[in-house]
Amino acid sequence: MAKRDRVPKPERTAPPVKVPKIPTPAEDVPRRVTAPSLDDHLEIMTRAIFQAGLSWAIIAARWPAFRTAFDGFAIDRVAAYGEADVERLMQTDGILHSRSKIEGTIKNAQTLRTLVQAFGSIDAYTARFADYDALYADTRTRFSYVGDLSCYYWLFRTGLPVPRFERWMKRHDKDHPRMREMVLAGRAAGTSTEYD
Repeated sequence: MAKRDRVPKPERTAPPVKVPKIPTPAEDVPRRVTAPSLDDHLEIMTRAIFQAGLSWAIIAARWPAFRTAFDGFAIDRVAAYGEADVERLMQTDGILHSRSKIEGTIKNAQTLRTLVQAFGSIDAYTARFADYDALYADTRTRFSYVGDLSCYYWLFRTGLPVPRFERWMKRHDKDHPRMREMVLAGRAAGTSTEYD
């Protein structure tokens, strides 16, 4: 077939909306953090990473144990963790024992600090990019375990710009109802930072 005769690919559509059998209780739907600290950025990013592929309810129930185990996600403390801390966390009751995600959390703490040293703030770092796709491409090279879902979750919860959820979902093969609940709650509260 000649190049000029090629039929353009149809635009992707979002996957069918999946309605959870049991909606997340309103008080448990993740909310935007106002004026997030660097500790908040680390905690939100880490939560997204650990809940990937699992029930959000399981992680929510265990999150107090995570906060205790990771010293409240104090960025300077986590960034300084060494092998002894990794071993301690691997033995800590109540959290998931994924060595690679624990080590990734330490690397992410170090990366967040480096970004602030280089650009002044996380907001200044993210403002350098033309759009979400450019920012996401950069975060994938800098952070551990930050995929498309965890990147969107992190940015949405910290009040940074993200594409309209329905448009962003077109790049996914299946619906993400817990993410949808979070976005709809943000819209209802007037805290969504989505752009068209």
